[in-house]
Amino acid sequence: MIHTVFNKEINHNQSAEIDSIIFGAGCFWGVERKFWSLPGVVMTSVGYAGGDHNNPTYELVCAGVTSHAEVVKIDYNPSQISLVDLLKVFWECHDPTQGMRQGNDIGTQYRSVCYCEEIEELNVIKASLEKYQGTLSASNLGSITTELKMSQEYFLAEEYHQQYLDKNPNGYCGIGGTGCEFKI
Repeated sequence: MIHTVFNKEINHNQSAEIDSIIFGAGCFWGVERKFWSLPGVVMTSVGYAGGDHNNPTYELVCAGVTSHAEVVKIDYNPSQISLVDLLKVFWECHDPTQGMRQGNDIGTQYRSVCYCEEIEELNVIKASLEKYQGTLSASNLGSITTELKMSQEYFLAEEYHQQYLDKNPNGYCGIGGTGCEFKI
C-alpha cells in the first residue's frame, strides 16, 4: 500500500531513530491529515487499536462489536519533532472531554485515545493531560476522558481509508477542538 502524501510504501518502525505513537481523536481521516504534514513526521497511517478482535474491519468497528477506536499511527523523528509537539496537535485537534464521540460522530470507535510504546512516553503523556486539563477547567470545560495505555495492537485500516482526505480533499472531517491552546 503506497502512502499518497509520502509517496512510499506504508511501513512503520523502520529505523531505531524513529519513534511511534498512536492517537485516536475522532474520525481517523481528519486526524491523519493533522499530522502528515508536520516536519519530522515520517509516516502516518489509519487503523484500529484498543479493541478485542483479532481482525477488525471498518464494518465490524462501526458496528461496535470490536471495541476498537479509529486511530492514526504516527512515526516521527524525535530529533526533528518532539512528543510534546505532537501532543499539542493531538490535544488541540479534538475535544478530549466528549467520551465516546467527537461532534456528530458517535460510538466507541470515536473515543479519544493515546497509545505509546515506552513508560517514559506514558509519563510525558500523563503530564500533558494534567496540564491540558488545567487549561480546560479554567475555561469551564469538562474532564478529559482520553484513554492512555501502553502498546495496543495496531491493525492497518483498509486501503481506501488511507490518506482519505488527500485523495478526497472535500471529504467529511468531523474533528474540531475546544478552542483551548495547549501551551508547551
